[in-house]
Amino acid sequence: MAKKLPSTPIYETGLDKTAANYQPLTPLSFLDWAARVYPDRTAVIHGPYRSTWRAVDQRCKRLATALMKLGIGKGDTVSIMSPNAPAMLEAHYGVPMSGAVLNSLNYRLDADTIAFILGHAETKVLITDREFSGVISDALAIHGDTDITVIDVDDPLAEGGRLIGDMTYETFLESGDPDFEWQPPEDEWQAICLNYTSGTTGNPKGVVYHHRGAFLNALGNALVFRLGRESVYLWTLPMFHCNGWSYPWAVTSVGGTHVCLRKIDPGLIFPLIAEHGVTHMCGAPIVLNMLVHAPDSVKRKFEHRIEVATGGAAPPSAVIAKMGAMGFNVTHLYGLTESYGPSTVCAWQDEWDGLDIDAKALKMSRQGVRYPTLYDQSVRDPETMQPVPDDGETIGEIMLKSNTVMKGYLKNPKATEAAFRGGWFHTGDLAVQHADGYLEIKDRSKDIIISGGENISSLEIEECLYRHPGVMECAVVAMPDDKWGEVPCAFVTPIAAAEGMLSGKDLIDWCKDRIARYKAPARVVFGPLPKTSTGKIQKFVLREQAKELTKK
Repeated sequence: MAKKLPSTPIYETGLDKTAANYQPLTPLSFLDWAARVYPDRTAVIHGPYRSTWRAVDQRCKRLATALMKLGIGKGDTVSIMSPNAPAMLEAHYGVPMSGAVLNSLNYRLDADTIAFILGHAETKVLITDREFSGVISDALAIHGDTDITVIDVDDPLAEGGRLIGDMTYETFLESGDPDFEWQPPEDEWQAICLNYTSGTTGNPKGVVYHHRGAFLNALGNALVFRLGRESVYLWTLPMFHCNGWSYPWAVTSVGGTHVCLRKIDPGLIFPLIAEHGVTHMCGAPIVLNMLVHAPDSVKRKFEHRIEVATGGAAPPSAVIAKMGAMGFNVTHLYGLTESYGPSTVCAWQDEWDGLDIDAKALKMSRQGVRYPTLYDQSVRDPETMQPVPDDGETIGEIMLKSNTVMKGYLKNPKATEAAFRGGWFHTGDLAVQHADGYLEIKDRSKDIIISGGENISSLEIEECLYRHPGVMECAVVAMPDDKWGEVPCAFVTPIAAAEGMLSGKDLIDWCKDRIARYKAPARVVFGPLPKTSTGKIQKFVLREQAKELTKK
């Protein structure tokens, strides 16, 4: 006679979560580990400044408790406007240690956009480097909220600017406790960071990260990029961009060394690599291009190879070859703000070793396979939600499903629901799937232009152009560019009275005065716009025209 089955499975009886066997995942634990294991090891280099892991840990604890004394806690937003400097790195630990959410501001944005972000994020504290005092002052004036506590970072390496805050960062840290015993979040789903990404309509959307995702993607970076305790990471990627692709946490997770860099300059990069034995760096293809085309007087030869991860538009084969000749090994990644940065890597295969440089470049330019910490990735028909064939020809949308996908868009449930339709995160990027499992992007469904690693909304530029009294119709598309990967190209039909009077320079300058300068069109083409029978502008035709312009 069969025994009666218990009403509760045996593995669910008396085997409960306790403090001993379950702790929420958080990247903050990486700093605690590094400080305990390598307390006297150099953690941060910034010009002549050096800091050990013990000191970094203490400074982050001071930051956390200083914020708490201001009443900052769970769910509050702390924004920071900073280049790749120690304060920016410390904020990635000190702010979430207090329970608050870190909002890293893009220092290339205009005052209007920054003001919108401060309001939308309900920022309570703003930490700002004095070099950006001009745009921050303008943003605060536009925002009009006098309750934001402003803290100045008076970095000795900053160029210009002034102190505009209530106190300096160093004075603020003095009020904190270096021995603070922080606690992990009650729930690893708790928000840790807020990043704003340019959409194709309206204001930027706030992408919310949680502790679990940050922990996992950081470890994914360490695995994929082969980070270890001897790794020396040069910050050629902005820490504000997807929280530095999660590398502020990844490098710390192995006890490596962060080498800070306030601005991208080959004249600084080559000497830093030589002086500190840099082993790893990241950046958009433009960074690679800058290194390749740097004057011979600043280039250096290295006795070791430097690993370089790049995202965005694939670098040309000539750039890859020249980087290799200089001692750099290039790896192509793909990801979005919504996926904590990289989610896909073009993993190297041994059989590629025998290929010529052009054939290798074709392999390397593909976006590749999912991160080991990404649960699933697929190229699917966005209507049927069925996977496309692995034929390298059928186009579908890249979709992700993972713990390393955002919580959602802040205060925007409709956009969040649309992004997660059908149980997948819809990236908006169109790609094909190859027989070897590697995916390759073919187009972008939302007309986003990726220039130098920055996302630029074509509609934002169009809205600006339409405000010009001489513009009747306009459309903006991506135009290939050897330096930036892509740049905006504007096609404009002027009003009758402005024909022959309006110049491309007039419109470019108009945009530079009203939106972030890097978003302004690089070229303006005048003439009628191609349209469908229903009057819709055919952007795919304009993209082809823009490509032809680069050949002339």
